[in-house]
Amino acid sequence: MEYPKLILKSGRDRAMILRHPWIFSGAIKTLPQAENGDIVAVCDNDHKLLGYGFFSSQSQISCRVFEYTTQPKSFDTADYWIEKVQNAYTLRQKFVLETSPKPTDCFRLLHAEGDFLPGVIADVYGSVVVLQVLIKGTEKIKDYLIEGIRRIGYDKIYLKNKQNTEWLEDVQLSNGWLSDDKNPEQKIEVLENGVKFLIDFEKGQKTGFFLDQRDNRELLRYYSAGKKVLNAFCYTGGFSVYALAGGATKVDSVDISKDAVAVCDQNVMLNFGENAPHASFAEDCFDYLKRCTEQYDIMVLDPPAFAKNARSVPNATRGYKELNLMGFRKIKSGGLIFTFSCSQHIDTDLFRKIVFGAAADARRNVRILHQLHQPSDHPVNIYHPESEYLKGLVLYVE
Repeated sequence: MEYPKLILKSGRDRAMILRHPWIFSGAIKTLPQAENGDIVAVCDNDHKLLGYGFFSSQSQISCRVFEYTTQPKSFDTADYWIEKVQNAYTLRQKFVLETSPKPTDCFRLLHAEGDFLPGVIADVYGSVVVLQVLIKGTEKIKDYLIEGIRRIGYDKIYLKNKQNTEWLEDVQLSNGWLSDDKNPEQKIEVLENGVKFLIDFEKGQKTGFFLDQRDNRELLRYYSAGKKVLNAFCYTGGFSVYALAGGATKVDSVDISKDAVAVCDQNVMLNFGENAPHASFAEDCFDYLKRCTEQYDIMVLDPPAFAKNARSVPNATRGYKELNLMGFRKIKSGGLIFTFSCSQHIDTDLFRKIVFGAAADARRNVRILHQLHQPSDHPVNIYHPESEYLKGLVLYVE
């Protein structure tokens, strides 16, 4: 099958040669005769084939590349896409399911460019897969993806797009079940490293849970024995439950969302009953840190993304610095701070500089014990550094 051609300007093919999956509008010499979401052949200025991608007429990223090749290929059958899903699942079997220290039945199955499938996120929660189709191109091949998910053994598939409107490119899909085998409830119980969580994938943020912190939560469990722990921006209590599982003597969970705090309390109850040393507060985390007098041994500072786009980076930088500065000023001598940024536009170097600035202003001796990142089921395409969005530090504060 012959696909419409997208021709790059002379000298603007280097990104393709280096396998970066995004082609920006400024690099294009000739637009393809294609509709939004169509598969196009990406060619250099001499019309030599470099690969294939999904065309977008509505974004500065005019093409998201999924295949690099100099030989013509066809993508109008299911086999190619099913193989991508199966390859992604094989990676999770090897490096998540078979290596988790304790029982785990929730993980990310498809991680967009990290699995060479731009515009697709799929998370597994027990027997349910929550699928996000974020660009028009993957909407057009969604049936192939669904078939691939079913072939690896998951028949309950829930489509969820409504909380990702900043990504959607005229995607015309309704939220809901994609099969007749429907789960009567939108909230299910899963296991992560032997810890129980209730997942509300219909009403919760993203797909219902932040699976990218699994390894970092396990590290917190290791350090929590006998400690007083603050979990700021707790959402549904992932770090809180792990701290309690590790033997923390006191855990305080803070989030501005009353609904999230309510689920946090449910997760604590699910694992430890009514007598767990846990308290929750539905309030702004900055306000809580300003007023609190508790001497915590460990603070977890895991805010939502402060930088949604490049324009918001300066404000986000100030927000991250203020948050970490308050942490440094409040933490007990000899305490630990687990601090994170999930903003794609705040790279690792910038985040470290922000934390350095906060430490300098606090005038305390601070040492890095661990540099944290997303787990193996959120793989980073080495040619696409933007997919390394989660960065974190464990800091020892004298």
